[in-house]
Amino acid sequence: MFTRRDFLKTSSLIALAPAGPGFLARTARAAAPKRDGRALVVIQLDGGNDGVNTVVPFADEGYAKHRKALLLPKERLVKVNDAVGLHPSLADFGKLLEAGQLAVVQGVGYPNPSRSHFESMAIWHSARLAADDRDGTGWLGRGFDAVAPSATGTSSLLVGSGQPPAALRGRRSATSAVEKMEDFALAEGVDVRRGAGAAEPKDELTSFVRRSLLDANATSDRFAELARGRDDARYPGTTLGERLRLVARLLKAGTPARAYYVVQPGYDTHADQLPSHANLLFELAGAVKAFLDDLKEAKLADRVAVLAFSEFGRRVQENGSRGTDHGTAGPVFLAGAPVKGGAVGKAPSMTDLEAGDLKVGLDFRRVYATVLEEWLGLPAKPTLGETFERLPLFRA
Repeated sequence: MFTRRDFLKTSSLIALAPAGPGFLARTARAAAPKRDGRALVVIQLDGGNDGVNTVVPFADEGYAKHRKALLLPKERLVKVNDAVGLHPSLADFGKLLEAGQLAVVQGVGYPNPSRSHFESMAIWHSARLAADDRDGTGWLGRGFDAVAPSATGTSSLLVGSGQPPAALRGRRSATSAVEKMEDFALAEGVDVRRGAGAAEPKDELTSFVRRSLLDANATSDRFAELARGRDDARYPGTTLGERLRLVARLLKAGTPARAYYVVQPGYDTHADQLPSHANLLFELAGAVKAFLDDLKEAKLADRVAVLAFSEFGRRVQENGSRGTDHGTAGPVFLAGAPVKGGAVGKAPSMTDLEAGDLKVGLDFRRVYATVLEEWLGLPAKPTLGETFERLPLFRA
């Protein structure tokens, strides 16, 4: 019989539960992560990356026609093939390309594109084109919903400030945010072991709460020890570099999250684009290369893939402020040891335009379908609402 004393004991244990991050207990209760479990790292290039000057169509006569102040000399590009090359600041991406660990997906977008940051990002996050079809969940969140929460624990993490993005939100799967290793610590002075008691309770509810609290305490201790530990991995001294360093540390610690989300802002380059865009791409390539090198050293490279996208590209014609305005199609990058390297899809024509914009060649949901099914092992059709042809993005 569940007595008043049992109830009071259970209540006191539950009262201790909020002492640490809410996801900590869920993480602790999750099945022990397998070292070969696959993870996805998503980097959002926030603001609308100029795809034309990222994956440069130097062989297209329309490039020199439409880009004067922003023209990048062919001899400085990192060659992908005989038609396109990467921005000179993406030299570290060139090294990944040589190693066969970078897929350059060209001309990615969606039908009837929007040039609104808000609307376009909502489409990419939800994988739903019509606003009426969006319910607050995202493509990764819905994918993880198909897996029993008890088997996944915290499915995804935003590494950075703010609330987890819509892409990670599901109805059953858990997501949270973390900025530093110390975020995993329980409140100072709180020792849940004292409240949990030494003896195993007889009733199931109290036993479950006690077990969760003890597991959360052990998880907190493990991450606190990791936070104090030495990290010799070399990363660029940038915000993106430090966030990817944290992702690597979480992976090394065995965090069972399967998706990690990072945002790199600054891509809304309406004016004086050349220097700012060069710096952003240099930061991106350097941080991703350092991250993958770190994982290789930790023998985790085979279980992690990196996806980098932006909500839209920029206009083909540069504006009068030495910048570019909101456009449509742009490139998506997949990086990592499991990735099948090279150019994917056809470079959009810079002479055959649609209202001055690049024509979309690949629906972004084809990328999502491939990542969901071939990398994360999640069902794509119920997640995306229909079937999309997969792309050759991963090694067999």
